[in-house]
Amino acid sequence: MALIGRFNSLQVVKHTDFGLYLDGGADGEILLPRRYVPKDEPSEVGDWLNVFLYLDSDDRPIATTLKPKAQVGQFASLKVVQINRIGLFLDWGLPKDLLLPHSEEKRPLQVGDYCVVYLYLDERTRRITATARLDRYLDRTPARYQAGQAVDLLVVEPTPLGFKAIIDGQHWGLIHKNEAFKFLRGGMREQGYIKEMRADGRISLSLQPVGQEARDTLSEQILARLREQDGVLAVSDKSPPEQISRLFGVSKGNFKKAIGGLYKQGLIEIHDDRIQLR
Repeated sequence: MALIGRFNSLQVVKHTDFGLYLDGGADGEILLPRRYVPKDEPSEVGDWLNVFLYLDSDDRPIATTLKPKAQVGQFASLKVVQINRIGLFLDWGLPKDLLLPHSEEKRPLQVGDYCVVYLYLDERTRRITATARLDRYLDRTPARYQAGQAVDLLVVEPTPLGFKAIIDGQHWGLIHKNEAFKFLRGGMREQGYIKEMRADGRISLSLQPVGQEARDTLSEQILARLREQDGVLAVSDKSPPEQISRLFGVSKGNFKKAIGGLYKQGLIEIHDDRIQLR
């Protein structure tokens, strides 16, 4: 059976003037309009095409080779382009906008706002629908991450403690304020790292590698940069966090730990406006 809201590999069964018909199994023949027929792939009867399926304005399955910003079962940050009594309509990369019903809003939104949503199939209508109520789709399986593990993050929203983020599309995590060393906003996708699996089940995140190996790597980067710059860098433990982030992509706290270790080893001198090789 063809899956609405996902990419499917379907076989071409018929050519017409207005497009191709594909074998949709229990859904019968599904139209791929001519404007979406790929010009660089075989598309004769019997060939297979990778297409995305959704419902047209008459609620009939229709295929496209356009790539939406998310499929059913995924999270995405999407822009509100229209609001009416039914709900909010989001731009997800297809000609027919995606519905976010008013009942699935978490906070008031206006046209032009972005919102992190989850895509699901409405059980009654089979329509692809968005919800901003994310909790019911997260933390449904045990989290089995290891400290230091690299993960994909989708930043959702700020909190008094930092920023909530979705880990690998499966679990909630928190980037604490002292780990947010660069600009963050809802909808940003970031490479992250598991900092701590807490006893209460919550997950602390970092935007930079963690552990002794990561600290050693940063120390080597600092020494290499010093050697490239004739032994002097115009940055120190008193420099603004933005400057440190721009140079090394780390927080000021981690930078201070690294140069402190290099100082104790007798490798560098630390001044108010610079560090230099000894």
